[in-house]
Amino acid sequence: MSHRVNDNPENMATDISRVASSRRYSENGLPYVHKVGVPPKTNLLKEITETVKETFFHDDPLRNFKDQSKSKKLLLGIQAVFPILEWGRSYNFSKFKGDLIAGLTIATLCIPQDIGYAKLANLDAQFGLYSSFVPPLVYAFMGSSRDIAIGPVAVVSLLLGSMLQQELDPVKQKHEYQRLAFTATFFAGVTQFVLGFFRLGFLIDFLSHAAIVGFMGGAAITISLQQLKGLLGIKKFTKKTDIVSVMKSVFAAAHHGWNWQTIVIGLSFLAFLLVAKFIGKKNKKYFWVPAIAPLISVILSTFFVFIFHAEKHDVQIVRHIDQGINPPSVNEIYFSGEYLTKGFRIGVIAGLIALTEAVAIGRTFAAMKDYSLDGNKEMVALGTMNIVGSMTSCYVATGSFSRSAVNYMAGCQTAVSNIVMSCVVLLTLELITPLFKYTPNAILASIIISAVIGLIDIDAMTLLYKIDKFDFVACMGAFLGVVFQSVEIGLLIAVAISFAKILLQVTRPRIVVLGKVPRTRVYRNMQQYPESTKVPGVLIVRVDSAIYFSNSNYMRDRILRWLTDEDEMLKETNQQKIQYLIVEMPPVTDIDTSGIHSLEDLYKSLQKRNVELVLANPGTMVIDKLHASGFADMIGEDKIFLTVADAVMTFAPKMEP
Repeated sequence: MSHRVNDNPENMATDISRVASSRRYSENGLPYVHKVGVPPKTNLLKEITETVKETFFHDDPLRNFKDQSKSKKLLLGIQAVFPILEWGRSYNFSKFKGDLIAGLTIATLCIPQDIGYAKLANLDAQFGLYSSFVPPLVYAFMGSSRDIAIGPVAVVSLLLGSMLQQELDPVKQKHEYQRLAFTATFFAGVTQFVLGFFRLGFLIDFLSHAAIVGFMGGAAITISLQQLKGLLGIKKFTKKTDIVSVMKSVFAAAHHGWNWQTIVIGLSFLAFLLVAKFIGKKNKKYFWVPAIAPLISVILSTFFVFIFHAEKHDVQIVRHIDQGINPPSVNEIYFSGEYLTKGFRIGVIAGLIALTEAVAIGRTFAAMKDYSLDGNKEMVALGTMNIVGSMTSCYVATGSFSRSAVNYMAGCQTAVSNIVMSCVVLLTLELITPLFKYTPNAILASIIISAVIGLIDIDAMTLLYKIDKFDFVACMGAFLGVVFQSVEIGLLIAVAISFAKILLQVTRPRIVVLGKVPRTRVYRNMQQYPESTKVPGVLIVRVDSAIYFSNSNYMRDRILRWLTDEDEMLKETNQQKIQYLIVEMPPVTDIDTSGIHSLEDLYKSLQKRNVELVLANPGTMVIDKLHASGFADMIGEDKIFLTVADAVMTFAPKMEP
């Protein structure tokens, strides 16, 4: 390692003074070392208040209200609930042009997608359009993201449909099924609203990025497999979603259930959609090509079916979509009875997945445009729109990544693009729905496949494998769970593996042996710096975690085992035995009663071996608790140092050769 020589006289003088000060000696002849500072005592109420503040109000959401008049506070409060009142004051025609173009563009994409996603949820086609009319309007007034496009999404539609049909038959019990869907949507909204209102958004972070990547990829495969029914014209199809059951159903219908006209229509337009997506991906200027391709596919395929009467050749078509705006559904929600708890369970799960997707999308585009996004406000907005949606015949809506990406590239400026999209959907419901009568189901299947194929993120999976093998295992566990079992099982595996990783990191913290880096007074991990050397008679370790009841016993046992192994190795080579154990503690952010008891047990075990325990640089919380418990007095305050170098400098001269 080379060191650059500093020729600046002033800097050289400063360095010399620093060296001199580090070599000062106290009156008794020992090297001077700075004592570890003990923080002033804080009362219990203040400590609890600060902890709660950091947990729930770390972003200080009330800072704008300080030193304001009552009328100003009221205005700020209303603006906090309805951000449109804040940014709307600076809205102008230039911004509206961008929002108008973006809104019209995402409307052409969402209309055919909504019809397909509704079928994915086993609901009539109009419910998908309903869910792109009311929820985006509510979000536009309450949401803080400028780029997110609201509506039904494939993963949530599949999840909702698969869970609902386990309770009710969507064909034989159609009305009850719809009521349960509204009930689940209501509780999905309540879940999202409660998490945001009580600032509990950090709970969704427990679902790791790796698990989400695997879950989304598996869901994309499952959704695509489900579309084989429409793509191949199969009438009798399994209700199961796992790949084995689906492929059995597909091949069982191969000889008599496939329709070649449907296959030609479906595959032709699927190829067209994929080519359009490729063009848009290759050249960002042509973002509008994949955006309008689904609507063009619907128009052309509907025209061909109508002209050639393909429905008479067993080509399955949409047939009917109810015309008109959303009918009220407040009285349709189950607020009592056996379906209340079922709707609540389904709603909570669907709401959390929808929330995770929307927040991830919002944060992504906010980072790209460099503006802040309040996650808790987003949750309140999403929850409110789903609660209102459940009362207006909508099912769970959230942020769509494909539509949000198109919205962003189309030049959206604010959430007004959602209002424009909503108005186009309104016109569609009022005027155009009868024209979808002859739309073939194969086209809807093609549109869904082309939309969800982007959820299979191979690059992200490869990166996970390179960076963290455990993350990759979590990703593949969720992926395989969805593909070979069900969406719910895959989700359960994703959550289980995420928690398993947290528990593993908490219960088995990293503990490393430190050595002295050559030509420095720095002590670092010997695995990272193989050239570093051990200090004779001293074992230096660092605990890279807070010490709690969950890992305190492991910490004590691991250090003692290291000490035993070190002594055995030294005995074999006739070297000086270990006399001092130095524990570096900067990464130990906190310690509880169990942790202190383990340190006491470690101290007693070391005494029996004639080894002194020395601590280096404990943090504020730790040193405070060490003094409060009396442990600092037990080992002696002269055994607590500011740095490892100070501890070694103090005790190395005392060691016998």
